[in-house]
Amino acid sequence: MNILGISAFYHDSAAALVTDTTILAAAQEERFSRKKHDPGFPLGAIQYCLDHAGCTLSDLDAVVFYDKPFLKFERLLETYYAYSPKGWQSFLKSMPIWMGEKLFMKRLLYKELKAVGQFKKKDFQLLFPEHHLSHAASAFYPSPFEDAAILTVDGVGEWATASICKGQGKDISVLRELHFPHSLGLLYSAFTYYLGFRVNSGEYKLMGLAPYGNPHSERVRSFREKILSELVSLKDDGSIWLNPKYFRYATGFRMAVDPRWQQLFGFPRREAESDLEQIHCDLALAAQQVTEEAVLRLARTARELTGSKHLCLAGGVALNCVANGKLQQAGIFDQIWIQPAAGDAGGALGAALAARHIYYGEERQIASGRDGMQGAYLGPEFERLEVERMVRRFGAKGKPLERAALNQLVAQRLADGAAVGWMQGRMEFGPRALGNRSILGDPRNPEMQRKLNLKIKYRESFRPFAPAVLADRATELFELEGDSPYMLLVQPVQAALRNALPEGYHDLPLREKLYFKRSSFPAITHIDFSARIQTVHSDTNPHFHSLLTTFRDLTGSPALVNTSFNVRGEPIVCTPDDAYRCFMRTEMDVLVVNDWVFEKTEQPDWAEKDAWQEEFKLD
Repeated sequence: MNILGISAFYHDSAAALVTDTTILAAAQEERFSRKKHDPGFPLGAIQYCLDHAGCTLSDLDAVVFYDKPFLKFERLLETYYAYSPKGWQSFLKSMPIWMGEKLFMKRLLYKELKAVGQFKKKDFQLLFPEHHLSHAASAFYPSPFEDAAILTVDGVGEWATASICKGQGKDISVLRELHFPHSLGLLYSAFTYYLGFRVNSGEYKLMGLAPYGNPHSERVRSFREKILSELVSLKDDGSIWLNPKYFRYATGFRMAVDPRWQQLFGFPRREAESDLEQIHCDLALAAQQVTEEAVLRLARTARELTGSKHLCLAGGVALNCVANGKLQQAGIFDQIWIQPAAGDAGGALGAALAARHIYYGEERQIASGRDGMQGAYLGPEFERLEVERMVRRFGAKGKPLERAALNQLVAQRLADGAAVGWMQGRMEFGPRALGNRSILGDPRNPEMQRKLNLKIKYRESFRPFAPAVLADRATELFELEGDSPYMLLVQPVQAALRNALPEGYHDLPLREKLYFKRSSFPAITHIDFSARIQTVHSDTNPHFHSLLTTFRDLTGSPALVNTSFNVRGEPIVCTPDDAYRCFMRTEMDVLVVNDWVFEKTEQPDWAEKDAWQEEFKLD
């Protein structure tokens, strides 16, 4: 059985291919098109999945789209009717698109698939699970649990904005849903927008900015009270009601808030790229605190409704790793498993898995390893021939090394302060680089965060970096229970490694707080002594694990800085060509592609160093 799942036409389009026993391949379209968060039909991702499986469209049993267009259209009509005459212009603009394309999704999908290859409609079935069922399936079926509560939270699917389900064997039962326009994900996106970041892209910036808020200040407390008294009513069960007079997204094409926000919080919407002030940080912290409380209440309700000891998470809000860490600390569930591609990209995988187990009734086999995601290394890989072609194409100067020699050289360069682009094996599925498409650095180096942000990633200085740590050494550095293989849990750095904060620290300007050395591992210790942890395991990533082991043996540190291999606004690199371009456009010191090593000082002149600023729109 071959089932192709597709998510498209909103953001983070993707494709995934599953058989009756395993997940064969999955990838986001942005990695092929080089357009970040690409919403278009995932032609490149589909072609990759088929090529990896060695099949064509006519070999498929089903093609599964990740939501139900008719239900979404129903929500659109009812919303415009309920809010009329507001949004009349948006209604007039959107109807031709819906009537001409989205309403007739079957026809559109057949048309788009013709660009991939030839097929007959009778070759495969075309299926449409609901959006939140796709999320729930992506969370439960690859998890290591036979029985689990499933919590999905995002902006909006068709009608649902959150759901609580019960997973048992091959079955998923939907127990409760929260419906549009009341949405925790859209509330968080509203704050993302108001604080000057891009919606559906900058939510993680809001999460990273929140710890710069002063947790002891009256202003944070006041902001939190205003959010809960004016913007949103948060119920005991975690459901919310958003005050419609403060929001305009229900009748528009994109996120917008009412001018009353300025009256409520005492400052206007921050312009993108403008200076961040303490008041922005304080509002970010208040918004994060409200989000965390809502997630905790939803989780408690899920436990009560299902009686399960395990929890599976998906939906865009499940990428809020700070909230995930608080949920783990709360001890509501014995174990938590989070889909690494928790956003809409993961809906493609969930749609395929839902078809396999729910529509076709295939029995579920729980993976014998850590889970069924194979470390999320589900994308394309490139052999020696492709690397050699890249070398010839760019005139690159490098050499292949045996693995032990390669690790020793790279570990030494990292210890000397170098930033290393590291490309190995299959590309990761999901938004996180997990050691196969990564930029690495020494976490002990007090200048590494500044160097990576300003000279390599070209992004805002406040943004933190994550540690990749040998799984069996993680508790030496972090207050972490269990594993965190997908970089989706934030937990504190061990107290013994922290430095005492100076008096009046929380009243210091943002930049002064940023560059205070907070721990023995300053490059991965965020301003609140937390870290977004990736535990690295030899069974899922032996090459990365061996590099970390070599670095530990050389320096005593079992961890490295691990950030995604890209510049700001660029998707994570996919091919050797992508990796070399990114390497040459930045002040990265070393590039490793498979067993090849390239030193920056040995490369030919690169005329396009700043071209990325024109090619990629800042996110």
